[in-house]
Amino acid sequence: MINIDNIVANLKAQGIHSVLAQFCDLHGVAKGKLVPIEHLHEWVEVGAGFAGLSIWGTGLGRFGARSEYYGRVQLNSLRTLPFMPGVAHAVCDGFAGGQPLATDSRQLLKRQIERLQARGWTLWVGIEPEFFLLKQDAQCAWQVADPLDSLDKPSYDLKAIHRNRAFLDDMRLALTQLGFELQQIDHEDAPGQYEINYKFHDALAAADRFMLFKLTAHAIAEQHGAVFSCMPKPFANKPGSGLHFHLSITDAQGRAIFTDAHDALLLSASGYQFVAGLLAHADALSALCAPTVNSYKRLAVSHSVSGTTWSPVWKAFGDNNRTCLVRTVAGRVEWRLPDPACNVYAAIAATLAAGLDGIDRKLPAPEPCGEDLYERLNSAKTMPARLPQNLDMALQALAADATLCSAIGLDFCQQFIQLKAQEWSDYCQNITDWELQRYANVF
Repeated sequence: MINIDNIVANLKAQGIHSVLAQFCDLHGVAKGKLVPIEHLHEWVEVGAGFAGLSIWGTGLGRFGARSEYYGRVQLNSLRTLPFMPGVAHAVCDGFAGGQPLATDSRQLLKRQIERLQARGWTLWVGIEPEFFLLKQDAQCAWQVADPLDSLDKPSYDLKAIHRNRAFLDDMRLALTQLGFELQQIDHEDAPGQYEINYKFHDALAAADRFMLFKLTAHAIAEQHGAVFSCMPKPFANKPGSGLHFHLSITDAQGRAIFTDAHDALLLSASGYQFVAGLLAHADALSALCAPTVNSYKRLAVSHSVSGTTWSPVWKAFGDNNRTCLVRTVAGRVEWRLPDPACNVYAAIAATLAAGLDGIDRKLPAPEPCGEDLYERLNSAKTMPARLPQNLDMALQALAADATLCSAIGLDFCQQFIQLKAQEWSDYCQNITDWELQRYANVF
């Protein structure tokens, strides 16, 4: 039995006066408020209150018992924040009217996890965050924060690592203090782009940790005069950022469900079926894993000054094949569709739902792809089917995928499609600089 009074006393002894009660809106953005540590009982049992209509995607009204969004603090998530002295961070579950909120994305993921637990299974997720360090110039134009970071092919550039070591070391220190087990820090394939990898966790903890990673990175970048950006594709001729999920499932005895040591790809029947589920629902999953207009600038067959693109635009899978949507590695599955602008709870929940559908229906996976699909594109060979090429196509695919929407949750999907359709409409009605430069004085 957890003694909340003891937790409060312990935190006060560390100089903690407030809890940052944080939840995630439909867009995947961290929201919350500071509440006094003395009332932790209330924040755990009832929740910190928020006006429901002020939060994207809750579907709550302006009045009545279900107009208030309550974020209930999850005690096991309490962490003192190294960049906010006197404050402890806590993840919240969304409730309304005393019941779990169907449109809350963390509750969404928990419901999918319950489906796994009924089978005695656990989903493990390793997340690879890629991001940009940006700033705005005097004209408010966005550019790379480090003006010397300008190589055409900057992957693993140690000079950029050295110049930005203060930010990277502060990230290392803060993340380590927060309990992250770091694995590597490197410069990625675009100027200003980095990747920081840390150890995998069970699905819910992995999603919680990614949200905490972003919260930390925003704060540390700001301290160094930069902006931490999860925009998938900020520069047209440079590679974009992904948020690859490394997925594996173990049973109650800890055995790997996806692995078969006797298979050529080390995949079991369930592993192939899970892959088949991902590919079968890939169009609909695009909406949740690549949820912005800009996401589809990344998911494109485009030229990069680095000479390399890793964009997974074709619905195929292969052993250690980074040109495929699904890459299999040593009996686990790498899902390469998500980007860092996604709502990580919804993206993992939808990915799991699609994979389980493949297992439940025993869907056959296609033949594994054993070639570079970008080289194949330049030949006369037939290509695998492509993913949706814009947000509108992806939203239409999600709306049409009744199986996936039902498994995820109709309430959430309705809110998501409605808000993202408006985002697409706003984009289509916007007049861009490209249009003015191309058309203003032509006709």
